[in-house]
Amino acid sequence: MSTTAVVQPQYSGPGLILRIIWFLIVGWWLSQIALFVGWFLNVLVITLPVGLYILNRIPQIATLRGPTRQWHTEMTADGTTVLRETDIPQRNLLLRSVYFVAIGWWFSFIWLEVAWLCGLTIVLLPLSFWMFSKSAAVTTLRRT
Repeated sequence: MSTTAVVQPQYSGPGLILRIIWFLIVGWWLSQIALFVGWFLNVLVITLPVGLYILNRIPQIATLRGPTRQWHTEMTADGTTVLRETDIPQRNLLLRSVYFVAIGWWFSFIWLEVAWLCGLTIVLLPLSFWMFSKSAAVTTLRRT
């Protein structure tokens, strides 16, 4: 008999102060460039995967936010604990494709531009970080 538990640890990347400094010095302009490059690549159908890859990395480019990892622990009958990293389950590819074509391509551009503008003010900086972290979900319903 084995017991399985899903563990989703808290993010352990750079601290908030370092992320804010990165955003103020590099992230605000680099994310804007990446946003426009990603959208230009999305216009050309053949480069769409590269454009989506860039757009899904906007949180990392803007705020050094790394990907969320999910871990599964399993305790076997002999008492051994096995820990393995797994991908976060994604929605159906057809659903994500239809969403991107109908909504994601234009709405995520607006979403990311608003996030970028919020980041230019100290008061709305936390909202900006939160919006950047949700950019992959807004663009393609990607779970992070």
